[in-house]
Amino acid sequence: MKPTLLVLAAGMGSRYGGLKQIDPVGPSGETVLDYAVFDAIRAGFGRVVFIIRRDFDELFRTQIGAKYVGRIAVDYVYQAIDALPGGHPVPAGREKPWGTGHAVWCAREAIKEPFAVINADDFYGADSFAQLGTFLVQGSLGFDPMSGHRPPAHAAAQFGMVGFKLRNTLSENGSVSRGICQADESGRLQSIEEHTGILTSEIGPGKKYTGDEITSLNCWGFTPALFAGLNRQFGEFLQTRGTELKSEFYLPAAVSTMIARAEAEVLLLPTTSEWFGVTYREDRASVEARIAALVAAGAYPAKLF
Repeated sequence: MKPTLLVLAAGMGSRYGGLKQIDPVGPSGETVLDYAVFDAIRAGFGRVVFIIRRDFDELFRTQIGAKYVGRIAVDYVYQAIDALPGGHPVPAGREKPWGTGHAVWCAREAIKEPFAVINADDFYGADSFAQLGTFLVQGSLGFDPMSGHRPPAHAAAQFGMVGFKLRNTLSENGSVSRGICQADESGRLQSIEEHTGILTSEIGPGKKYTGDEITSLNCWGFTPALFAGLNRQFGEFLQTRGTELKSEFYLPAAVSTMIARAEAEVLLLPTTSEWFGVTYREDRASVEARIAALVAAGAYPAKLF
């Protein structure tokens, strides 16, 4: 069974000022998302599922999804503020959905096979998808590609995460939020802590961050076992923080909790890929230049689709 790519594309990009997922950055009008789908196809993925909002459904389907028809199976899942378990009400005054953990939870009925999760507006690189593809065919079945061993049947779910160095995930045009990872000596993730408002000026000797911290950028490999953990935790989250108008149920925090509860093990997947993304509108020129360099080097064709 080929793995599925689940793309978090419900955000309108409030800091960026528009639906940044459809802005062209490639030489033939490609979006950042086009490169992710292209890399996933050549890494052996068989389907892509987009998590979007209903208010831009038609725009997204016609300008993004239509390009992939005939190349990979395409499906859609909707993230909505009132998509909640157990009859939980939406608190008065709540305006936004419930975060990345909620977005993935919304896909629980659509995915029955091993799957990767990525952000729509991040460029993860070909090797990241190659690592995920290999892991999802081998590692998600319990095979550890580092040791060659399989765990016993009662062991925790086996997940994977592609990590990037913090210094390579920043924007010169403003602050970013990043999940900072702690790992054990065997390369297994122990926890992820969300850090907000990180600036380039805070990186370096004697500063808040060294820049070598392993960072989660929502580039994951999962099995459907994730959904049971998300379901439990999202219910707990709504009980304790559901009345907060801006609270968010983050995917990295949910995975950290599964690790702490011995429900999952997460292998950090090494990659030679270099991350870049469009957080602010001013980031676009840099992304265009870096993609042009990759095309010139032969890493991608001048026209993807």
